[in-house]
Amino acid sequence: MKLKEIWDWIRSLAFAATLALVLGVFVFQPFKVEGHSMDPTLHDQQRIYVSKLPHTFSYLPDYGDIVVIDSRVNRNRTFRDDLLGHPLIHLMLGNQKEDFMYVKRVIGKPGDVLEFKDHLVYRNGKPLDEPYIKETAQYDGLGKVVVPDNHIFVMGDNRNNSRDSRDIGFIPLDHVIGTKLEWPF
Repeated sequence: MKLKEIWDWIRSLAFAATLALVLGVFVFQPFKVEGHSMDPTLHDQQRIYVSKLPHTFSYLPDYGDIVVIDSRVNRNRTFRDDLLGHPLIHLMLGNQKEDFMYVKRVIGKPGDVLEFKDHLVYRNGKPLDEPYIKETAQYDGLGKVVVPDNHIFVMGDNRNNSRDSRDIGFIPLDHVIGTKLEWPF
């Protein structure tokens, strides 16, 4: 009798862990904001939830979406990266925190011409209305860029204190891990 009860518990725990893993890899996942690059919208150590459906189904995020990206743009992402990025796997493996996952805002999509002048961002010739940025941004020497196919351009809301596409380059769509969920769903 006791053996059957133990086996039932093991099965239940295995099912719950598998379900949590599948949901975290393919549907939604919690992330912690690290640093001040998204001030004033998001704050250091703030927890957010992201929908992984854009990553799972290769959706293009919308302008202004807050996304979590893998900043290692010079390498290919694999399914193994998705598994190893799950908090449950981190817990089991005892991995260190991932300092290559960034939380940023989508500014440009494939084919967009972005220009940085007069402390403003212009997309396809029109200045962006960006009430969410922290302060007047300094865009020295950026000029114009064209977002290539299958890539996006992202920036932090704290433009003068953000490591983003201006530094790391265009973000391949498969490096967009998820889009911030708004409450309530």
